[in-house]
Amino acid sequence: MELALASIRHGLKHGSPLPVDLAGLAAELKSPRATFVTLQIQGQLRGCIGRLEAGRPLAEDIADNAYAAAFQDPRFPPLRENELEGLEIHLSLLTPAEPMEFTSEQNLLDQLQPGVDGLILAEGSRRGTFLPSVWEQLPTPGEFLEHLKCKAGLPASHWSDSLKVWRYRTEVVE
Repeated sequence: MELALASIRHGLKHGSPLPVDLAGLAAELKSPRATFVTLQIQGQLRGCIGRLEAGRPLAEDIADNAYAAAFQDPRFPPLRENELEGLEIHLSLLTPAEPMEFTSEQNLLDQLQPGVDGLILAEGSRRGTFLPSVWEQLPTPGEFLEHLKCKAGLPASHWSDSLKVWRYRTEVVE
């Protein structure tokens, strides 16, 4: 959390993410891990950026994603210094995504664990993901999957045998 906040503060001052010196950090922060950083102000989304695959040390991923969530999320203007006081930071540390096997849409829905599963859905070049925290707004498997299809640019009723879905979990740090 301190690293995410430090990177946002560094961004306000210097216009770039905090450079991370891995030398003095704990081994866990040096290990590759995928993260999402979600920012909220008064319970309202203010930015969310992350990676689905571990490609860099955890500390670097947090610093870069915190900066990007604050200043590069295309849905929001860059964070202003006067918003820092009320800013809530949520870190989601992702497990590696595992492919799901299913025989039908109902079979897929039956396997989903509300509040636990994050999903990646892909159909051709279209792709979308929902973190497990999205279950708070979309509490049933049917709603969750329909909205995820829409996020991926597909109709809510879309189904095909070439649809691919991966499941992952998160450890949330608030």
